[in-house]
Amino acid sequence: MKSECHSVDRVSGHTGRRPAANRVDDADLLRAARECVLAKGVRRTTLTEVARTAGVSRMTLYRRFPDIGSMVTTLVTVEFGEVLARAQQAAGTGDARSRLVSGMVRGIRLLHEAPLLQRVLDTDAELLLPYLVERLGSTQLAADGFLREHLAAGHADGSIRPGDVAVQARSLLLLTQSFVISAGPASQDLDLDALTDELALLLDGALRPEGALQPRSPA
Repeated sequence: MKSECHSVDRVSGHTGRRPAANRVDDADLLRAARECVLAKGVRRTTLTEVARTAGVSRMTLYRRFPDIGSMVTTLVTVEFGEVLARAQQAAGTGDARSRLVSGMVRGIRLLHEAPLLQRVLDTDAELLLPYLVERLGSTQLAADGFLREHLAAGHADGSIRPGDVAVQARSLLLLTQSFVISAGPASQDLDLDALTDELALLLDGALRPEGALQPRSPA
């Protein structure tokens, strides 16, 4: 059965009466937007639909988010922030290089499972094009910050070869975002875990200082 977003007041818990604008949290509005985007995709979701799903007036929603694009950007940023936090937790307690490689691989696997991002890739992938050819988005900059932090730690503990942190981070971002954007078609005839295991070896080899021992197994 085709999924639909429902006209339910998620704040007051019933249909019909709308809550006052100052009693509605952005989180409630974003949950409604997420439900609609997952059901219909970005281009087929309207602010009117989101307002109806959240059980608020259109003006309440317009005062918080001027268009559906701003809502989706916020949703993706929130989802990506959660992925980064989980990737950080998965990084472990080894040296900075091993933490960085493990965190990157875990992050890619989590993004491959992230419902919102996958919905955008399946139905509205062209919306991501500006962030690939024109400018970096907030999620890319957040990833860049994650990379810089771990690279700097690796320089400090000697586990990552010396280099310009900004250049190294941006190079890693360019390399790994292809695993995020193209993971679907790339893993149609190959196992995604096998691909990311290979990526882990490539990353470790690229970041390892000269003379450092090879890893015994993939991250």
